Amino acid sequence: MENYSNFNITYPSVHPGTDVTQIEFHTETPDLRQFFLPEENNPQKRCFVTDATVATLPYMQTFVSQFDDGRCGSDLLIILGSGEPYKTIESVLSIVETALENGFSRNDLFVGIGGGVICDLTGFAASLYKRGAAVQFVPTTLLSMVDASIGGKTGCDFKSYKNMIGSFFPAQKICYFPEFISTLSEAQFRSGLAEAFKTALLYDADLYDMFRTKSSQILSREPETICTIIQKCSKAKAEVVEKDFTEKNIRKHLNLGHTFGHALETLAGLGTVTHGDAVAWGIGRAVSLSAKLDFCKESYKDEVLHILSLYGWDINPVPKIASGGGISERLIQIMHKDKKNKSDKISIVLQRGLTDTFTQEVADGDILPVLR
Repeated sequence: MENYSNFNITYPSVHPGTDVTQIEFHTETPDLRQFFLPEENNPQKRCFVTDATVATLPYMQTFVSQFDDGRCGSDLLIILGSGEPYKTIESVLSIVETALENGFSRNDLFVGIGGGVICDLTGFAASLYKRGAAVQFVPTTLLSMVDASIGGKTGCDFKSYKNMIGSFFPAQKICYFPEFISTLSEAQFRSGLAEAFKTALLYDADLYDMFRTKSSQILSREPETICTIIQKCSKAKAEVVEKDFTEKNIRKHLNLGHTFGHALETLAGLGTVTHGDAVAWGIGRAVSLSAKLDFCKESYKDEVLHILSLYGWDINPVPKIASGGGISERLIQIMHKDKKNKSDKISIVLQRGLTDTFTQEVADGDILPVLR
């Protein structure tokens, strides 16, 4: 038989969707109808995606009212159901189907207006549409402003598991209107705060000190304080994403509290507990595990738990939202299905102290005590 030589194919670094994300801060009152006026001589069609809650906000009324049966000229408006129960592959495919039925090309634009669920769904649909169309975001929740809209992670839940289907597909542009924060329910606001506090623990001692000493200003949504939080968090995440776009190394640290938190969301039923409340509980479990394994001092763990309690987050080993027997074992069983695991142990983000973070594979027997 004739000999054949083996060979490799090498590829340049790929950043699908766009090679740069433009982040804009707009301190004026949101007027999306004016903001998204069609540009002259621009042939690009736009598919706007939002949810039923965001569509009813006062800031959205002039924008939504210009659409007749979901159409305004060549632009489309899709209004999905609100919340985690609608973060499904069916929602993604409904966006794709609508764009396809209306003759969208891969050169047209998808725009997600909403929270983390809408940004994730719209970005994922754009990444799938004809192998990739452009996407932009207008985040309307604190969670999406400080975390979810940044960095190109898109996707949806599958069955009872969080974010099991998705892609890395960054937005061309992210437009912040911090005034949207005033429209949030207390639950939504606290959900975003949890991700902001996570960012403080990971990267920003000054932001951590704000959470420790300015709880009244934060909880009252003092505008300047909230804008500072958004700016600090968005810059911190952008720096990490630039260094590790596809989560091979340091971007994994952004999952602090999430391995525990995602398990709680699944156990309780997706949408029963907010993502932020679950992550905050998970942060408490992660620092408790760090202390148990002698990675961090007890004093650090105690201070983090105290700050969590200042904002009303659950710091109990067994979460209040969960019910039934064998909760600890059920949580660990779910944690084993986390997509970041590489072995029979569970990969968890831990800390040695403030801004000193690492990932560790941990055996079930070491995790169980912090869940009892």
